[in-house]
Parts: sequence; structure tokens; C-alpha cells
Amino acid sequence: MAYHLINIEQSAKWDACVHEAVNYDFYHTWHYHALEKNGEPLLFVYEEAGVFIALPLLKREINNSGLYDLTSVYGYSGPISNRNFKDISDQMLDNFKQSFLTFMKTSGFISLFSRLNPFIDQKVLIEKIGGLYDNGKTVYIDLSVSIEDQRAGYEKRLGRQIRQLRKMPFQIKETSSAKEIRLFTAMYTENMLRLGASPRYFYDESYFIQLLTNNGEECKLIVIYDGEEMICGAVIMCAGNVIRNHLSATADGYVHYSPSKLLTDEISVIGRQLGKRYFHLGGGLEGKEDSLFKFKNAFSTLLLPDSTWRFVSDSSVYNDLVKERNNTSNLNYFPLYRVPAVALK
Repeated sequence: MAYHLINIEQSAKWDACVHEAVNYDFYHTWHYHALEKNGEPLLFVYEEAGVFIALPLLKREINNSGLYDLTSVYGYSGPISNRNFKDISDQMLDNFKQSFLTFMKTSGFISLFSRLNPFIDQKVLIEKIGGLYDNGKTVYIDLSVSIEDQRAGYEKRLGRQIRQLRKMPFQIKETSSAKEIRLFTAMYTENMLRLGASPRYFYDESYFIQLLTNNGEECKLIVIYDGEEMICGAVIMCAGNVIRNHLSATADGYVHYSPSKLLTDEISVIGRQLGKRYFHLGGGLEGKEDSLFKFKNAFSTLLLPDSTWRFVSDSSVYNDLVKERNNTSNLNYFPLYRVPAVALK
């Protein structure tokens, strides 16, 4: 009964562990974590009798205090294993809990935040430790049904719009050229500025180049052209049995055409060609049933719980940090000592 850590310098060990898991996502891979700028990536691995539980995390210092906490990358990560969690004995789950709590205490980590993956049965483990938090619903499409049945499930207006878009002289293609990554980056930045997005949603050209190269075909750029002009595009992730739209954008001059609806339909076709079981569309911002959620829900009424893991290992220090932040405890933010200044009253 022992745990060990794999750091970002150990790419082969990291990905060997991830690829041995029963279920994993691109968000678990070394390649995705190697792009991270907001913390020090580490993979916590607990092993017992040939069974492992691995948890990718980011180590962050707390406000230059000499104290640290743990978080996850942007996306759906959380723990993975080479067994389904429901098939792991209660004793091993308890042993993992004790080892992980020891790791947090001895390493001085005050709290942990992790987005969980709705396609992995992680709740079995998290409920043993505590801190499971409901974050609303997330939308998915079942790619095991026929494409005809899938499209019959679209909202009627959406179905008509997609049929009309498919009659347009648009070209859909996969690309990895430097020129087209540059064009997509510019369109994505323009898109985020138009939407007034938070700074955390902005990525530069270098990020997209690194994301889309040397990733073992688990990440692709799909774009739509009107003649010579790129009008829409998406970075899709296709690791494991799930395909998803990671980051997407539409050119300002084509927003009224809604080519993203055509692109979403096309990603489902690509998922089928790649043998994926599910197309994960995601939810609304911060788990809300907002306009983004309604856009996705028009494609499918299939929903899964969206959950996060919010765990405090040292309540006394955590509460002191919150007091120093001089914030109120009723804000829906975790950890509360990191609440952005704009959210303060």
C-alpha cells in the first residue's frame, strides 16, 4: 500500500499510467498537462495488488504565503483507474483515502478543487473522501444510435437550420497547418473579445500549436470555410470513448449564419467515424442553464450530473486564509480565499 508521484518531466511514465486506465480523457494526458501555466502538474498514483488509482493535479502557491493548494486543469479530469471504481473493494478505496489524506497533510496542501468527469464513475471514490459538489447538468449525444435517430432528436428548428447550412457552399476540413492554426487563433481571440470572455479563456497561437501537434491523434482542428475565408472552427478531443468540442470560434461576419450548429453536427459524424460512443457537448457557464446550455440542449435531451470535488484538508488554516481575504462565505466559489476581486462586495 504505497503512493508515488509522477512529475511533468516523466512523460512516458505519466502516459503509460493514463493509457492503462479503463476510462480516461485527453484532459488526463501528459500532453495536455504539459501546456499548463497556472500550476505545477503532478500525477498522484496509489497502487495495491496490481490495481492503481491515479489523480492528475496542479500544485499552486497561495498568495505568496508559502502555503499550497491543489487544483485541476481546465476540463474534465479527476481520478482514473485500471479497474472500474465500482469494482474496487471498499478496503482499497479506504486505503486510497488514508494515503491521499496523508499526502495532503505531509505536503502542506490546504485544499483541493477538481472538476470531475461525467463519463467515469469517480463518485464512488469521492464520496468516500468527502467534498462532492453538484455543478448542474451536462449534455451528451449517444453515438451508438443511428445518425437518423440522432438528428430526429434535434429540436425541429435546429434540424431545419442544419439542413439549410449543409446546402450552403461551405467546406469542412481537418487541418494541422501552421497557417490555419494561426487563422483559427485570430478568429478565436476575436470571438472571445466579442463575448467579453474572462482572461482565462484566452489562448495564444503557441498554445494551439502545441496542443495540436504530437498528441497521438487525440486532438484535432476542424474548420469550416466559405470560399477562401475560415468562418468557424473547433479544437476537438477524441481520447477514450468520448469526443468533445474543447474550444471553438465563429468569425464575426458569420455569426448570423450560426455555422457552429453545422460544425457540432459534423463533429458527431467524426465521432462515429472514429468509433466513439459519446459526444460530450458540456453544460452552461458555471453550471447554469444559460443560453450556452440551451444551445447544447437543442442537440440532445440526454443529461448527466456535472460535479466538482471541493475538499479542505486543514480547516483552521483555510478559515484563516478566508478571513485574510476579507470575503463573505456565501459566495459560490472554491477555494473562497481565491475568489476574484471582481466578485467581492
